Amino acid sequence: MTRWRPHFQVADIAQQVVGGFLLAGPFVVTEEVWTLATNMETINAVLTVAVVLAIGYGALYKADDERNPDHERAVAGVPVRFVSLMAVSFGSVVILAVMFDAPETFLESMAPMERFVTTLQAVSVGALFSVVGAATADSVF
Repeated sequence: MTRWRPHFQVADIAQQVVGGFLLAGPFVVTEEVWTLATNMETINAVLTVAVVLAIGYGALYKADDERNPDHERAVAGVPVRFVSLMAVSFGSVVILAVMFDAPETFLESMAPMERFVTTLQAVSVGALFSVVGAATADSVF
């Protein structure tokens, strides 16, 4: 059973980071993800981001009956826990991609702006997996 903490704490962020990085890592260094991102249209990336948001919200607040977004601190009406989850989900993929120099490795023949856009698309794909790890770690521990 999940322990419900009334306030979002630093320990919650740490749990999200561990889960997010754990599941993001393999996808950042997989050529297929970068090839997929190369062939994505903008609408595909936008829809992928929407799915990441939906998975994150559902995992935090719909899959856990003890957690209520209305009882958590919020920024502009959005629960801080959810904001943190999204920052970790996308941020972990960005950090790993830069750390491993994945855009240069997989997109070396592209012009800088095209490489940047494709990297954002690859980040949206990696975030699909990262959000699952981050939300699970937040909810389980």
